[in-house]
Amino acid sequence: MTKNDTFLKDVNAGLTNSPKFLSSHYFYDKAGDELFQQIMNMPEYYLTNSELEIFRDQSEEIIASLNLDKNVEFELIELGAGDGAKTQHLLKALRENNYNFKFIPVDISQNSLDVISGRFENLFPNLEIDPKQGDYFQVLDQLFLSDKPKVILFIGSNLGNMEDQIATNFLEKIAQHLKHGEKLILGVDLKKSAEIVLPAYHDAAGITRDFNLNLLKRMNRELDADFNLELFEHAPEYTEEEGIAKSYLKSTIKQEVHVKELNKTFHFEKDELIHTEISRKYDDKILGSILNNSGLKISSKFLDTKKYFADYILTKK
Repeated sequence: MTKNDTFLKDVNAGLTNSPKFLSSHYFYDKAGDELFQQIMNMPEYYLTNSELEIFRDQSEEIIASLNLDKNVEFELIELGAGDGAKTQHLLKALRENNYNFKFIPVDISQNSLDVISGRFENLFPNLEIDPKQGDYFQVLDQLFLSDKPKVILFIGSNLGNMEDQIATNFLEKIAQHLKHGEKLILGVDLKKSAEIVLPAYHDAAGITRDFNLNLLKRMNRELDADFNLELFEHAPEYTEEEGIAKSYLKSTIKQEVHVKELNKTFHFEKDELIHTEISRKYDDKILGSILNNSGLKISSKFLDTKKYFADYILTKK
């Protein structure tokens, strides 16, 4: 099955469903990567700077909590590596403290992997880097073929893009591969008020809007669809009590869209929504519930100064 075959299959499943949905995985083509870099620099998007502060100011403490042996080489596996801006602080501290490790960044975007690999080869000339392209659900088994000790890095609130049951299954699968005492560094956004959260997904400059609509552009380009972007709008929402932000594309009129590669027409009612992404916000109770039967336990927790974000150290029981 080619990449486009998978895309076609997923688009067909999502737009045939009621309610309609599209996987957030498909945000990340080259244009989507560039837009997400802009999102991370928006004044409203507190998530990046909050976690960056944790890694910038507390990497030494994070490393101490991992209980690593400097005499034993380990593999640092980052799932959803992105641009590596936060990770570089951890790598720098590991190098300065003479730890012996190989860095394995994993990302669905080859463009992101090329950027992070080139950047880290310049910053850390002798560091062994072994990038893996693909969805981390799909490549997870391949990452544990060696017997070397592992530290898993899963930051940027990527877990929050999964429904709770999928997040539970994913963490259980990681735990099955880890040996007793091995660690997972998990970065998650914390529950907070709508006035802080919602602007991060609906910014004044419209970058999050463009990021969401780029998914329709991609379908037009790669699947020969005929979405009129002017007839769809970005429609995010956040339920403060539940702690889940959701992004939608909303049809502004009753319309039909044809996807030539599927030879299929999809019908939209006025104000009908396409669900494109969730962003779950956590606290100790929610995370504890997700970890309940995973074989992982919370052993440390690092917060930014505003307490917007947390990096948890999870240990295999």
